[in-house]
Amino acid sequence: MRVVADTGVCQGHRLCQGDAPDVFGFDEDRDVVVVLDERPDESRREDVATAVRYCPAFALSIEED
Repeated sequence: MRVVADTGVCQGHRLCQGDAPDVFGFDEDRDVVVVLDERPDESRREDVATAVRYCPAFALSIEED
């Protein structure tokens, strides 16, 4: 899986960090999400999927390899 963030859509809610803080960070200067681990281990899938599902701005997605 590959994690993708659309920073043009991100509204800076930071909910993703609560679900997967090792995968999603935050750029304070730009006020947008940063993907820290674009290809996290498969064991992280559930947490990443939760972050994607509950992103209020729909700025996150998972692309399958």
